[in-house]
Amino acid sequence: MGEPSGVGGEIALKAWLQRRDLALAPFFLVDDPARLKALARSLGLNVAVETLDDPSQCVAAFNHALPVLPLRTEVQAEPGHPSGANAGAVLDSIREAVALTLDGAASAVVTNPIHKQALMDAGFAHPGHTEFLAELCGSQKPPVMMLACAALRVVPVTVHQPLSHVPKTLTAELIEQTGRTTAKALKSHFGIKNPRLAVAGLNPHAGEGGQLGHEETRIIQPAVDALRAEGIALSGPLPADSLFHPEARRGYDAALCMYHDQALIPIKTIDFERGVNVTLGLPIVRTSPDHGTALDIAGQGKASPASLIAALQMAAEMTQAAGTAAHG
Repeated sequence: MGEPSGVGGEIALKAWLQRRDLALAPFFLVDDPARLKALARSLGLNVAVETLDDPSQCVAAFNHALPVLPLRTEVQAEPGHPSGANAGAVLDSIREAVALTLDGAASAVVTNPIHKQALMDAGFAHPGHTEFLAELCGSQKPPVMMLACAALRVVPVTVHQPLSHVPKTLTAELIEQTGRTTAKALKSHFGIKNPRLAVAGLNPHAGEGGQLGHEETRIIQPAVDALRAEGIALSGPLPADSLFHPEARRGYDAALCMYHDQALIPIKTIDFERGVNVTLGLPIVRTSPDHGTALDIAGQGKASPASLIAALQMAAEMTQAAGTAAHG
């Protein structure tokens, strides 16, 4: 469901309308059917909503209606104005989706954007979706966030923290752990037999031999050497300013970046509308649109479903690739 006061419901309705043109795999929402029906009417979208008793009914319903597995509580939401009163429903939606996927009733989880402040005001103790999903899945190791589009995959080693904290947080162990998880996922869920990773430096010109910083020689290079010794193909540390042009991108399958914006600026510049957030290292496939709740345009019919559609397509592709890897 995501934040009900945002654009999640709108883009889900619009994605369903494009199901035939784009040959989308059947999907269902964990949401309030009454909310979605009212939203479709208000936006003038010709979408029938069918309430499911069980996820197994999704495929039969999908061609003629948007299938919805109902939440236990109704959702009252005003577009553009998130409320902590809906926090329980938002979290229940995520819990149910994860549980169904762990049980095999669903193939993957695709999450719509949440409003973190509204959840935190209601007592939510996690920085975002990723950490909450890891807890629900019982993951022992921290999951890894990947941002992906057709032209680029990037993985930030440090994620949501002030830039001034990055040098203190960055360790060889963290880079190694992120590199292992990324390489494993590229094999198991992206069908890449011998993944190649590029590793960005932290400082300008990757430290310029220590003249512009020492993190490359003290932290990043030892991590690169350790991962190479394990048989993972890596290049780096490389200057980030020359890592993302077309010729450079042909030399790797994913780039490990040292901080949030180093990863997100290039992918959002290259393909803002179709970027996908992928969580690696979970026992389930999870993707999400790479954008926020868009409260400023919620309820106005302006939201593009492109990123959600890309997230649905990538989830289906990852599930298929994982099945092929498991049987091949």
